[in-house]
Amino acid sequence: MAKNIIEIDANQYEEFVLNSKKPVILDFYSDECVPCEALAPKYEEMAELFGEKIVFLKIYRQKNRSLAQSLSVFSSPTVIFYNLNSEGKMVEVGKRLTGAIKKIELIEQIKNLLSDKYIERVLSYKAKRRVDVDVIILGAGPAGLTAALYTAQAKLKTLVIDQDLPGGQVKITHMISNYPGTGEPISGWELAERMQKQVKNAGAEIISAVDVTDLELREEDHIVWIDNEIEVHGKAIILAMGAQPRKLNVSGEKEYAGKGISYCATCDGKYYEGKEVIVIGGGNSAVEESLFLTKFVKKVTVVHQFDHLQANKTAQEEAFRNPKIHFIWDSEPRAFKKTEDGRMIVTIENVKTHQFKDLTTDGVFVFVGYVPNLSLLKQDLSRDRWGYILTNEDMATNFEGVFAVGDIRSKKFRQAAIAVGEGTIAAMACERYIAGLKHKYTELAKSEMLYSN
Repeated sequence: MAKNIIEIDANQYEEFVLNSKKPVILDFYSDECVPCEALAPKYEEMAELFGEKIVFLKIYRQKNRSLAQSLSVFSSPTVIFYNLNSEGKMVEVGKRLTGAIKKIELIEQIKNLLSDKYIERVLSYKAKRRVDVDVIILGAGPAGLTAALYTAQAKLKTLVIDQDLPGGQVKITHMISNYPGTGEPISGWELAERMQKQVKNAGAEIISAVDVTDLELREEDHIVWIDNEIEVHGKAIILAMGAQPRKLNVSGEKEYAGKGISYCATCDGKYYEGKEVIVIGGGNSAVEESLFLTKFVKKVTVVHQFDHLQANKTAQEEAFRNPKIHFIWDSEPRAFKKTEDGRMIVTIENVKTHQFKDLTTDGVFVFVGYVPNLSLLKQDLSRDRWGYILTNEDMATNFEGVFAVGDIRSKKFRQAAIAVGEGTIAAMACERYIAGLKHKYTELAKSEMLYSN
């Protein structure tokens, strides 16, 4: 166990948490847990920085299941923050952190335990550092990981940076049945895990669950800032940031996102065991996620703006056969509200008759497409009318040394297998580009030597 971190079990919870005289942070972790592995170095860093004032604890969730359940901890990692109240009693404070926990999120919650001035003073002593690589890959979905596999095998120093956990949309896809070589349907999480391990074994480094605080595209020297601490320089950069769920932009959506409205069935379906939910959409994601939800819920109502589905035929046929799935056609949501007992009211409008209707449900899942994650880009890369990046057949953008792959790229179809192909092409083109730079500087050096002689 790292310095300033104590491993405890359920029998020691009262002694180390409830009877502590200092603020406490408790991390429930598990083995073979990718988010736990991503959190570990950040947790250790926080313990090193603030261990003098805070007690940092870890507890193995599987071997302390009763305690975890009594504290409503059902996933790993889950980090809980405790502090003494005005009566001197240790109580939970702030917000629990789960999943892909970023360093900045830890610091925000530590502000509930220590003064801002103390935190600022400690952080001011942290030395910023620079990292130089051949290739920066921004995004660790199938496209980015494939590109990293190829560049690493080409002996190019490769760093993959992802603001979430590796896997992109694949990791939150329930089952993937059309990816070559798997032999049978495979869970998205498992496929993402295999990709990540293969990339690491090839020699690439992956940094995940971080904040990319700035991005600057510069000729032959692109810069990415991580957590305002690490300055990464790369001769070439492959943009693979993927896409995020498209929002409906109707009344109540923003207010109830994560509080009754979800964009990920794999993430949140388990919370609706035995309940009823509404799914908005009619494409592949909407239908496939509806099928997944039937493992938990007793009823799924699909609300779709057209009178037919756009999903692939196999998924459609399976959905129509499933007695738990019902359809409301030619309708769109117009507002979301919450009832006093915590259920959701969805106001829908029939786009043909223009009649409004209120539907009451336990939860809402929205699957109406995606938008590219390009908020970091300041440079004017060429894009199509929907905002996706335009590239040539080498996946090169209009900016030298900048390539784009995956769901941020303009194209007709978006599938994991297609993203993998794009990652391959970009990596090979990137290798040629860097070889060209080395040749250019070699020739330049030769000419300078001749001139000096």
